Amino acid sequence: MSLVINNNLMAANASRNLSQSYSALGTSIRRLSSGLRVGIAADDAAGLAVRELMRSDIAALGQGVRNANDAISMIQTADGALQVIDEKLIRMKELAEQASTGTYNSDQRLIIDSEYQAMASEITRIANATDFNGIYLLNGNLSGSTHTGSGLVSSGKLKVHFGTGNDSAEDYYYVQINTSTASAMGVGNQAASTSAGFTISTQSAAQNALDGIKNAIVSKDKIRAALGGIQNRLENTISNLQIQAENLQAAESRISDVDVSLEMTEFVRNQIMSQSAVAMLAQANSLPRMAMSLLGG
Repeated sequence: MSLVINNNLMAANASRNLSQSYSALGTSIRRLSSGLRVGIAADDAAGLAVRELMRSDIAALGQGVRNANDAISMIQTADGALQVIDEKLIRMKELAEQASTGTYNSDQRLIIDSEYQAMASEITRIANATDFNGIYLLNGNLSGSTHTGSGLVSSGKLKVHFGTGNDSAEDYYYVQINTSTASAMGVGNQAASTSAGFTISTQSAAQNALDGIKNAIVSKDKIRAALGGIQNRLENTISNLQIQAENLQAAESRISDVDVSLEMTEFVRNQIMSQSAVAMLAQANSLPRMAMSLLGG
C-alpha cells in the first residue's frame, strides 16, 4: 500500500470496522437491556410476525379463561337459586301430603293451601329475581333454542366464548336454562288449572298434587344436572386453555426472548472489537505523519 497524504485508506477501513462493531455493540446492549431478541422488525421480520400472532392468541386465551370463570360463577348463581327452589318444592310436597289425609277438614285444608300457594309464589319470585350481571337466569330468557347476538341485547340461549376464533367446535358453546317459575313447573294457582299441582284445597287435589310436585322436582333436577354438566365442562375447558396458553408462551419466548448467555458473549466480543477498532483508528490517523520524515519535516 502506498504512503499517501490525501487519502488515509487505513483510517477509513478502521473507521468502517469501528462503525460495524459499535452498531453490533448497541444491538447487544438493546437486547440485554430489554430482554428481547426481536425488539424491532429488522431483528427478525418473519419471527416478529409470528410472535405478534402468538401474543394476540395468548392474550385472547387469558381472557377466554376469565370468560369461562365468569360462566362458572353464573352457573353457580343459578344452581344456588335452584337449591332454594328445591327446598320450597319439598315443603310443598310435605303440605300436599298433609292435605291428602282425611283427618283435616275443608277450612284446615284452605289454610294449608294458603302456605302451599305462598311457596309457589316464592318460587316464581326467586326465578324472576335471580340474575348475574343483569342477565336473568331462571325466568325463561335463556331457555330459547336459538341464540341471537346481533342486537344490543342477545336473546335465546347464552353463548360462552373462550377460544381465539369463532369455531363452534373449538371456541364456544351454549348455556341453556329452562324456565323455573312455579307456573312453568306446573305447581301453584298461577299454573294451568288442569295442572296436577294447581291446588291442595281438596283431598283429591292434594293427592294429585303429589304427582305434580314430583314432576316439578324432576324438572328442576334436570335443570340442575344440565348446569352441573356444563360447569364440569367449563372447568375442563379452563385447564385446557391454561395449558394451551402456557405452550404458546413458551413458543413465543423461544422466538422473542434473548438468550442472555449467548448475547453476553456477543456483547463482550463486540466490546473488544470496538475498543480494538478505536485503538487502530488512532494508529491509522497517525500514519500520514510518516510522510513528513520523507519531506524533511
